[in-house]
Amino acid sequence: MKILKDILYKVGIESVTGSTDIAIHKIDFDSRKIEENDVFVAIRGTLSDGHDYIEKAIQLGAAAIICDTLPEKIEKGITYIQVTDTNTALAFMAANYFDNPSVKLKLVGVTGTNGKTTIASLLFQLFQKAGFKVGLLSTVKIMVDETEYKATHTTPDSITINHYLNEMISAGVTHCFMEVSSHGIHQKRTEALHFVGGIFTNLSHDHLDYHPTFAEYRDVKKSFFDSLPKTAFALSNIDDKNGTVMLQNTVARKLTYALKTYADFKAQILESQLSGLLLKINDNEVWVKLIGTFNAYNVLAIYGTAVELGMDSLEALRLLSDLESVSGRFQYIVSEGNVTAIVDYAHTPDALENVLKTIDDIRTKNEQLITVVGCGGNRDKAKRPIMAQIAANLSDKAILTSDNPRNEDPEVILNEMEEGVEPHNYKKILRITDRKQAIKTACQLALSNDIILIAGKGHETYQEINGVRHHFDDMETVKEILEQLGK
Repeated sequence: MKILKDILYKVGIESVTGSTDIAIHKIDFDSRKIEENDVFVAIRGTLSDGHDYIEKAIQLGAAAIICDTLPEKIEKGITYIQVTDTNTALAFMAANYFDNPSVKLKLVGVTGTNGKTTIASLLFQLFQKAGFKVGLLSTVKIMVDETEYKATHTTPDSITINHYLNEMISAGVTHCFMEVSSHGIHQKRTEALHFVGGIFTNLSHDHLDYHPTFAEYRDVKKSFFDSLPKTAFALSNIDDKNGTVMLQNTVARKLTYALKTYADFKAQILESQLSGLLLKINDNEVWVKLIGTFNAYNVLAIYGTAVELGMDSLEALRLLSDLESVSGRFQYIVSEGNVTAIVDYAHTPDALENVLKTIDDIRTKNEQLITVVGCGGNRDKAKRPIMAQIAANLSDKAILTSDNPRNEDPEVILNEMEEGVEPHNYKKILRITDRKQAIKTACQLALSNDIILIAGKGHETYQEINGVRHHFDDMETVKEILEQLGK
């Protein structure tokens, strides 16, 4: 049990009704999970408003209510804390409840449109190989040293973040690498966390279903760096035009990485093959098992972070050469018939273009490149025609299909994608709504030495249709089909 007044430290309080000197069981923002002596935090979400569930929370046993607008009916014996912003209040309360675990380890946040999962996951791998106990908070999974938990969001809610950070402290973890999404920053989920470093990857078209403009999307990302303390480092990709913007107002130590311009951590691609990259980083050559220019940037960010966290530079390079690709990120198999199938999470125009250009760089041009791509439902609609246009322009054949249609009609999504295909590319495209059939068709069209790219879902093992998640795994599906065709 905790005392309410102790977990209100640093919370912007407007008014208090009742006593704060009461023992509380736990904090929650989901009224359905409230139990006796809990604190209910009323969050205004995109779909519902927690203030509408205050009465229900009290009926279930809530002893205290945190809200930004007091309800008309004040129940006797209940403590009401009116705050400036309930999202920020939840962040500080969660941190206080778990005794501020982020202060007790080295927490590094990774933000940007693409590359967050790869960088955070490979930093976890690298530091684990170096002998440290490490934590990971990513889109793919949550790791507490050797123990794996399922991830549900890129950046979890404040309570979940602090719960796992506290688990990490109990497990003796010294370093944690965390993906930081624009949603997470905007909804103040990272507000009360102490970061020793922040990494900026790149910025391109994404999440404009949530952020009204690209400028707001950029500024939300920038606010993460603005909030870093003087003791932290801010490592930014300055080949991206927004890289210097991220560093404009930060008081953290400013560091840069780049392939094209002068930077603190600079790399040159000496060789690029399907088996990996030969890079010259600053003055040292290193072979890595990662593929493509976009991964050269990721490697630089990982190397720079390792050095900034005190690792010997040569040791960091040695460990880099041993890193394995992240699930669903340019994962590939070669069939018995010599067809190469690549599965990648590319679900933004920039990511898709990067992957297709990477394949183009390492292919001989004597083979076909067949791309299977879709766009998610209930998400940024503006990128749909752009994704189809890129796939048609940079592939020999493009099959437009479903991704996670969610609650949208898949045919409508495909119509909007098709609008981006230029007339001279019509003969290149097929439209197959069923994703499994689309992958099967790509495999049937592929001849020896051809390359199939299946883009958009990567590590995901489900397809969401009308709010229901059905098991679907791109890599599992393409392996199975290629094996059947081989027989």
